[in-house]
Order: sequence, then C-alpha cells, then structure tokens
Amino acid sequence: MTLLLTLGGILMFLAVALGAFGAHALKNRLTEDRQKTYQTGIQYHIAHGIGLLLLGLTAAQLESESLIVLAGWFLLAGIILFSGSLYALSLTGIRKLGAITPLGGVSFLAGWVIFVIAVIQG
Repeated sequence: MTLLLTLGGILMFLAVALGAFGAHALKNRLTEDRQKTYQTGIQYHIAHGIGLLLLGLTAAQLESESLIVLAGWFLLAGIILFSGSLYALSLTGIRKLGAITPLGGVSFLAGWVIFVIAVIQG
C-alpha cells in the first residue's frame, strides 16, 4: 500500500538524518548514557521503519489489507512514542519522559501481533 511505503520511506529518511545528527552534532554534548539512549531510539526507529516498508510490500498480497494498515499505524505510534521519548530523554535529561517509552514498546508488539494475524488470515 502506498501509504505504508510513503510513511516507511519518510521514517527511514528521518532515522538516517537523526542518526547522523546524533553521531556528529551530539557526539560531544551528551553523556555516554544519553548517547546510548539516543542510539537505542535510532535502532528501533530504523527497524520499525523497515517494518513499515515490509508491511507496505505485503499489503497488496493479502486479503487482510486493512489489518496490515492497522499494524502499520501501531508501528508508527511505536516509533513516535518509543524512539521519540528516548530522543527527548537523551536531549533533555528529563527522566519522566522514560515513562512514555513502554507505551511505544506495547505499540510495536501490538503492530507485530496484528501483522501475524493478518498473515494467518491470508
């Protein structure tokens, strides 16, 4: 589906840009712990951006296209909540932002469970 492929492409662009920003502009500005937190956000961002691309490629092959799209929305929410909260936490040091991260993790899990259901349904 075009929407998932478009979102996946945009999110991969952002992952590369944010990764480069972290590696260069933030290299000497963040503590080692905050750099690791930022990198974790990048890793999950990239993995699930690729996931969105794969969902987009899969959507046309399955009858459960609406479930694939729903799974994609959950992956998008996961990137925003999980990776976004880790980016914000690493940049600001506000530890309370870490409370948002598990919501993103649950969104990732929900997206992948919905994907599996869609594949099983065909």
